[in-house]
Amino acid sequence: MGEEKKFDIVIVGGGPGGLTAGMYGARASLKTVLIEKYLPGGQIAITEEVEDYPGFEHIAGAELASKMAEHAKKFGLEIISDEVISVRSESPDRKVAVGAGGALYVGKQIIVSTGGSPVHLGVPGEKEFAGRGVSYCAICDGAFFKDQIIAVAGGGDAAVEEGMFLTKFGAKVLLIHRRDKLRAQKIIQERAFRNSKMDFIWDSVIERIQGDTKVRSLLLRNLKTGRTSTLHVGAVFIFVGFHPNSHILPDDIKKTEAGYLITDYKMETSIPGIYACGDVRDQLVRQVTNAVGDGTTAAMAAVKRIEEMEG
Repeated sequence: MGEEKKFDIVIVGGGPGGLTAGMYGARASLKTVLIEKYLPGGQIAITEEVEDYPGFEHIAGAELASKMAEHAKKFGLEIISDEVISVRSESPDRKVAVGAGGALYVGKQIIVSTGGSPVHLGVPGEKEFAGRGVSYCAICDGAFFKDQIIAVAGGGDAAVEEGMFLTKFGAKVLLIHRRDKLRAQKIIQERAFRNSKMDFIWDSVIERIQGDTKVRSLLLRNLKTGRTSTLHVGAVFIFVGFHPNSHILPDDIKKTEAGYLITDYKMETSIPGIYACGDVRDQLVRQVTNAVGDGTTAAMAAVKRIEEMEG
């Protein structure tokens, strides 16, 4: 293998949770490194505007990410650009994150903040209009489409619940589902059907997302008739699934059926010395504020564990 780089705390993933953990680890005067494949900040780095983070009524996602990274670096956090392809525990005081280039990042404790990825439709226009009318987070972006027609793709709990949330902003929310009935829980369905601002387009899929500088319309195809039609909308929110990025962890670590890491109150996983924070962890909601709190807890637990190990 490649060169060994030794640290007290190794953080895998540079989202808000990872950056917060890095700040607290470095602030405790421990040698702390954060490894991130892309730019620090995770999803918020590509979010146009954040308006639900305490203290900032409006702030560009990239700016908030930059502020978090700079704050952590002032305490001494080292940030390395690399892709971690696996994490393993070799002994109580030797945890190893393996970089794509072969480097071994060896730590006494490891904090995993790898987040997750929304499942994409994979249709033309989806990538091109990301952040310009294509979104995967109603809480993050719903307010930007006040009084507009909003489309939602999906039929499960997330799609229906997020669709109902979007009725707070949109003039109308149109839920597009490939079947003739929803997969969401009955009680959630009943609430949606009672909502006068929600309508449903059954047996249909999005073939193309269209627009100019932003989303203007969707090309739909009815799966039963084969007919296509154009639906004029101001935005489309896609909720067809979410994959936690937990595949780099050992196979015997405890996960939910969906792949989310199961942690205790210290954010510690079933493998002692490996912690998880943010979207990769099994929890109720996925927000920046959650990740920051998780990162704080994970870092302080790791600091305490190192102090105990060193007497």
